[in-house]
Amino acid sequence: MKYDFNYNLNLPENVPAILDQDFWIHENIGAEVLTGIREPVKFSAATWIFVKKGECVADLNLINHDIKAPAFVRVENSQILQPKYMSADFKASILVMSKRFRDNLFLFMSNIPLYTIISRHSVAPVPQESLQAIDRFFIECKGIINDKENPYRSQAFLFELTSFIFKTVYKWFDSYKDEVMSNQGRMTDQFLILAQQNFKHQRFLDFYAQKLEVTPKHLSRTLKSQTGYTAVEWIERFVILEAKVLLKSSNLNIQQISDELNFPSQSFFGKYFKKLTGMSPKEFRNS
Repeated sequence: MKYDFNYNLNLPENVPAILDQDFWIHENIGAEVLTGIREPVKFSAATWIFVKKGECVADLNLINHDIKAPAFVRVENSQILQPKYMSADFKASILVMSKRFRDNLFLFMSNIPLYTIISRHSVAPVPQESLQAIDRFFIECKGIINDKENPYRSQAFLFELTSFIFKTVYKWFDSYKDEVMSNQGRMTDQFLILAQQNFKHQRFLDFYAQKLEVTPKHLSRTLKSQTGYTAVEWIERFVILEAKVLLKSSNLNIQQISDELNFPSQSFFGKYFKKLTGMSPKEFRNS
């Protein structure tokens, strides 16, 4: 089941079908469009956000980020973004990629260390001198989009994007190139990926500990020391965040949401939700 952006950018429901191709851009989105968003937004496609002016505070997959322009924000398919604050002068341009295009980009760059570094950091500061390069990149993208007679637009865009990455984006991550991730850091990253993929079906810690080949106790202690939350608390946070998205951004009734999240009954889901939020699902939906 898919839940798309809920703000007014005239974004089609089927993101990969935009313009019958694999990518879509929107320039200079202002605070007037985005300030109404207060609930979590689940992204249905990989999205790169180039913050050009202003600042915002947002949770991305439950991690808080204080983002000041110029900055780069990377949101992957199925990740959840919840804006907390946005300045009146906020401006951003976005690039949306279909899953097919995103997979092609991964195949092209997966063996390049730079790609691993980019994948590890969802937010990065952008040097002021890169703003002109971003504008040129979007001009080239618009040219590719408007060239409707070209049967190779997807390939042309892949070339344009990878060229942009190797010429410009690499500079934004240069300070991370020598970082060495600890075993605890790697375990934390691996757990969060597993939890995001499996929280609907697997809410017991033993499953994740077995996948990571550690004891449940060691896993929970590591997560607590690295993030401030235990492993179980992270699973609960993913479940509640998904529930909030479904309650606010879908037409599913509470029983259907309970089924979607694999709770044994609507009653059990209601008690679980209220225990962790202080509100019943119905109260939250109507709030």
